Amino acid sequence: MNTTKPTNYPALYTLIGVFFFWGFIAASNGVFIPFAKSYFDLSQFQSQLIDSSFYFAYYIGAFLLFILSIIGKKDLLNSWGLKNGIVYGLLLSVVGAFMMYPALASNSFGFVLSALFLIALGFSLQQTAAQPFAIALGDESTGSHRLNLAGGINSFGTTIGPIVFALALFGTTKLDESLIKGLNMSTVQWLYVIVGVAFLVAAILFKFSKKLPEAKADSTIDNESKATGIMSLITVVLIVVLAMIFYQYTGDNVDHSSKMGLYLILIGIGTLVFGLLYSNAKAKKNAEGWGAFKYPQLVLGMLAIFTYVGVEVTIQSNLGEYLKHMDFTAFLGINPETTYADFSKMLSDKTVEGYWAGLTPMLISLYWGSLMIGRWAGAISAFSLSSSAKKVALIVVPYVAFLVILASNFIADFSVDNTLTILPYAVVILIQIFGFWLGQDKPAKTLMIFAILGMIAMFIGMYTTGSISVFAFVSGGLFASVMWPVIFSLALQGLGKFTSQGSAFLIMMILGGAFIPPLQGKIADMFNITISYWVPLVGFGYLTLFAIMVKGILKKQNIDVDTLAAAATH
Repeated sequence: MNTTKPTNYPALYTLIGVFFFWGFIAASNGVFIPFAKSYFDLSQFQSQLIDSSFYFAYYIGAFLLFILSIIGKKDLLNSWGLKNGIVYGLLLSVVGAFMMYPALASNSFGFVLSALFLIALGFSLQQTAAQPFAIALGDESTGSHRLNLAGGINSFGTTIGPIVFALALFGTTKLDESLIKGLNMSTVQWLYVIVGVAFLVAAILFKFSKKLPEAKADSTIDNESKATGIMSLITVVLIVVLAMIFYQYTGDNVDHSSKMGLYLILIGIGTLVFGLLYSNAKAKKNAEGWGAFKYPQLVLGMLAIFTYVGVEVTIQSNLGEYLKHMDFTAFLGINPETTYADFSKMLSDKTVEGYWAGLTPMLISLYWGSLMIGRWAGAISAFSLSSSAKKVALIVVPYVAFLVILASNFIADFSVDNTLTILPYAVVILIQIFGFWLGQDKPAKTLMIFAILGMIAMFIGMYTTGSISVFAFVSGGLFASVMWPVIFSLALQGLGKFTSQGSAFLIMMILGGAFIPPLQGKIADMFNITISYWVPLVGFGYLTLFAIMVKGILKKQNIDVDTLAAAATH
């Protein structure tokens, strides 16, 4: 008798729609950041506070659920039910999206950051509930397949988000400075109203659909007083640090020459690093009360997730500014002596700056599309394929994803010539395919290879020009694409009863997206945007170190990481 639980496909399709929205809105920040920088006349550091407010909300949401569950001595999300958790998260995002209307009307950058914080706080709750919810919609043995599908759609949202966002705001993807300055703010306001309505409709569908199960997760989080205490202390410091940054850099008469923002960011990062390493050192001497912190693979894994998220976000968040300063004659291989008039005529555009404006959403879309390429390729391992079929799929799937990116950009009203400027990127995809082949589905080895490739890409990006430089920076998305599941699986190995607690701590480390982008932004203000890409290079360096160290750490615990199957999607 077949006892396999059937998949609830109507519920799954509804959930996938929510996954799409997360990717769409998060990736759209890549276009919103250069818009906000120009419209509010911000420094590069200030513009990156958009990421800080967005990703700090993820951390606060996960931390509040953790603390409230401990205080109430029950899993808060379980008491609500996973379905209601998603509904409550959607309603929070509705409030934040509607708040953007008065925030933009007030011309207050701080108010805008508050609205974005609420949108992301809702996302945090939605994502925390949606992962186990997807698994509950069918047989547990096929849960990873549903997460792969949802993750793939999420990545599709990140790919088309920048393009659609630009079209919705400006009616074109070719947005130059004059177009941004002349934009009627009501257009931006109503765009977020429409987003809010979409969230509201999704919330209503979730709440009143009888086909959606209530569902509850089976995990519980034990209160380990010392672990809870140190995370609470770290959180208080981080809140104070970011509050000081927002206060100093979102008001009037901002001193852009001040290094205070840099110092505060470093204090925040330093507090996290010291706090986690201190916890592990104390737990080694006496494990009582420290829970999961006694495992070095978790502590180093938390720092790895922090770094990975920060690197993934900062590369694209600063990409728009980098493109403003690059020589696009070099990008196209045109003679540098070509006059602006000749260059403009060649491009069927009015100005060289106009061509930059046209390429920016396309290249940001290509960056997020690179994450989609990597995740689709990584997802192959989750399916039962023969060795030969897997080899074929590893070549075909990335290029199918690349065709989706090309088609999305062409449909967005780019000319064939403009779209084909990213065609040489197909060569870079071959490097990633080779990386998968070298990794042999071994988590630590795969992570090490892609982290090293990420370091090389950032170095090439900084010390070359033209298309090589741009594609090198964009390829950071390719090499980061499969890191989340690999780091997650390695960090949780051997935790036993502390796995749920460790998982909660790892999710909080999305915090990296709040601190690393403004760090790069401040370095760009102090020196230049090109040199600032040393930040993600150093980040990839730590991920390489983690990949090497974690294998030895687990070996001492009699865990052979080479027998672990790398997960396939974010």
